[in-house]
This record gives sequence, structure tokens and C-alpha cells, in this order.
Amino acid sequence: MLTKRLQASGADRTSLNCQSENAFSLIELLIVVAVVSLLIGLLYPALVRAREQARKTACASNLRQIGLALMMYTADYDESFPNDGNPYLWWGRYWRWLLMPYLGLLQMHSGNPLKATSGAPDVFLCPSDYIAPQRWDSTSYGYSAAFYHSAEQINQMRTEDLYMRDPTNYPFPNITQKLAQVTYPSHKAIVAEWLTNHDPDVKVGWWDWRGSRNYLFVDGHVKFLRAAEILPAVNGYPDINLTKDGISGRDIW
Repeated sequence: MLTKRLQASGADRTSLNCQSENAFSLIELLIVVAVVSLLIGLLYPALVRAREQARKTACASNLRQIGLALMMYTADYDESFPNDGNPYLWWGRYWRWLLMPYLGLLQMHSGNPLKATSGAPDVFLCPSDYIAPQRWDSTSYGYSAAFYHSAEQINQMRTEDLYMRDPTNYPFPNITQKLAQVTYPSHKAIVAEWLTNHDPDVKVGWWDWRGSRNYLFVDGHVKFLRAAEILPAVNGYPDINLTKDGISGRDIW
């Protein structure tokens, strides 16, 4: 009996020794946790960049679809660019209504053109734009005012003329512009992100020289550009609304 007990005790000790040899010590666990944390720290920025790149690509796709809609619109309207007489047409919440039929969208408003009553934002919302759903009815893109004002008007306008208007004495009424008047189709932007949606620390509009955004050009191509790459407009900003000489001018070289 005593021999059997001693043998059993020895077996237990051997088992415990094996278990202790196979188990992680506290120091080893801490090392593993530290390594995992380091790997996460190294990978997270790359994952964030990859996600933002995907959103930027989706945004560019939105603009390409808008470009196709613009081509169909001009084909239906004797090669004329969108113009309904509204001086604020460059706002996304206004110009969208003219193109929605060409994008298969049936959104409607009930007495207020700044607010859609049905339907999803679809191509009018950049996936990286968290401000537009709160402030601009999910419209991320602006339409250049140069496409419904003459070159002579644009060269006389100031930034304030785009949004501060006296309806009884306004010297710049809308004038429909035509495709044939565009001198540099691959150099004149027609629609672009209003904010610098893909710069995490910069959220500014066209009246600022910081940041970058996607631009749609008249020839249909989309390009991601820094504001500093846009030529100064007549107001001194990278503002595609007030491109010098209007649609006869250019926004990039």
C-alpha cells in the first residue's frame, strides 16, 4: 500500500511539473499582451488609411455618375448646362433636383427644396462626409456657378455675390452656358466636394487653400487634388465657382 501511495504521489508531482512547464508565466503573458498591442498599434493606421482610400474611391465613383448625368442633361437641353434661374443653384441642395431624373432617383420635397422627403442620398453624399447629413440634407457636392453665369459676370463677381443677394437689385442674373463655350474641358471643374472630406484634420470649403478633394471635370474625368493645385479664382481662392473667365477659363494647368 505504501509503495502504491508513493508511486501515485510521484506521478502527481510529475503531472504538476509537466503542467507548470507547459503553462505561461505571468511575465510571458505580459510579453504576449505587449506584442499584440504593438502589432495593433502598427496595423491600425494602415487599416484606417485603407478604409479612407475605399471611401475616397466611392466618392470619385459618385462624381463619375454625376458626370454621366450631366452629359445626358446637356444632350437633352441643346448642349446647355443646368440652369433653372436660381442664383443659389451651386448649392448641392438645389442643383440635385435637375439631375435626379438622370440618376434614376425619385426624391421629392414638400414645399422646401432644401429638404428631400423620401429616398436615400445615393450619389449626392460622399461616404466620408459626416457634416452634410446634419447640415446640408446629405448633399456633399457643389456645382460651379460659372456654368450659369457668363464669363463677363464671373470676372466681376465677389465671393459675397454667391450667397448674399438683393433680389430687387442684383446685377448678376443667371445666364445659361453651353458646352461649346468650354475652352478647356479637361481643365475646368464643374462639380466637386464642397468640404475637404478626406483630410481628417481639415474640413474647409472652396474658400480656403488647405486640404484636398475630388473634382469632376467637364470631360468626365475625376481627379483628387490639393487645394493648392487649383488656380486662384477671381476672388483669390481655389474656388471653381469663380474661375477667371468662367467656363472659358481653367482651374488647373
